[in-house]
Amino acid sequence: MDAIGMATLALDGQTQAVAVRGDKAIPLASLGLAGDLLSLIDRWDETLTAVNEIAEEAWAAAAGFDPAAVQAPYVPRQVFCTGANYRKHVIGLIMGDPSMRTADHDKMSPEDLRAHAEKVMDDKAANATPFCFLKLPSCVVGPNDQVVLPRNVQKPDWELELGVVIGKRCHHVSPEEAMDYVAGFAVVNDVTARELIFRRDGSAIGPDWLSGKSFPTFLPFGPMVVPKAAVADPYALNIRLSVNGKVYQDESTADMMISIERQIAYLSDRVILQPGDLICTGSPYGNGSAFGVFLQPGDVMEGTITGLGTQRNPCAAER
Repeated sequence: MDAIGMATLALDGQTQAVAVRGDKAIPLASLGLAGDLLSLIDRWDETLTAVNEIAEEAWAAAAGFDPAAVQAPYVPRQVFCTGANYRKHVIGLIMGDPSMRTADHDKMSPEDLRAHAEKVMDDKAANATPFCFLKLPSCVVGPNDQVVLPRNVQKPDWELELGVVIGKRCHHVSPEEAMDYVAGFAVVNDVTARELIFRRDGSAIGPDWLSGKSFPTFLPFGPMVVPKAAVADPYALNIRLSVNGKVYQDESTADMMISIERQIAYLSDRVILQPGDLICTGSPYGNGSAFGVFLQPGDVMEGTITGLGTQRNPCAAER
């Protein structure tokens, strides 16, 4: 049986929060719940109870829906991203794209550079805290929406990731408690202006995340939020992304170095996490930077994560 997820559809000229199972949808307003998903996440336990109590007869009678009608589930209040969190991904970035290297990296031979990157990643997995940054909620678009490639970006890149949706307000939680505050999981694509991450104009004081990450449409989100209980093991999911039918990312969340629990604990020590906040947990290997391939107008990205659905986002030049 397909897992039940929660999504937002354009139905009858308006957007509605729905429960989805397979190719069928039930508007949540018909259960006496709010009509928008962010409000429902604010009362997640109540929402989940009502959705889990939907009778089989109701699912049998439910109408089908057009996948093209699926919108972004909602716009989060806060979006956090964990960078450099997949071992193979970071090594591939450093080896494949000179713009992702520091001046110290440029002095190394390829062999020394790889050995250095591997050691740093192993040390990070064992000992480091997450490297987290903010991404603007205004970046969010739906799983079928167009990604606009800015005219002042030369290396727009994809980063399909496992998204974690916070279900309860939390502050100063431990890794052992962290999963108690998770509502569910979703597909996210942390689109990146790759060459703008590290500035080389003499004024750099660190990575420029605003320029590298927060252009409009740079966060396809959805198609749905799948409740935590329906995901047996978030560290055994396949992340797969293709561009124009060619597969680039095809990796497992098992390669994640700093766990979801450690990410939530770290963030909650610094900020108050709110219901609906979205954590992009890092991208596995297979970004365009590793191959010297970047997004072009007319490209179509298709990304899927086991059990969480599929995105299909065409790319277009900024007008």
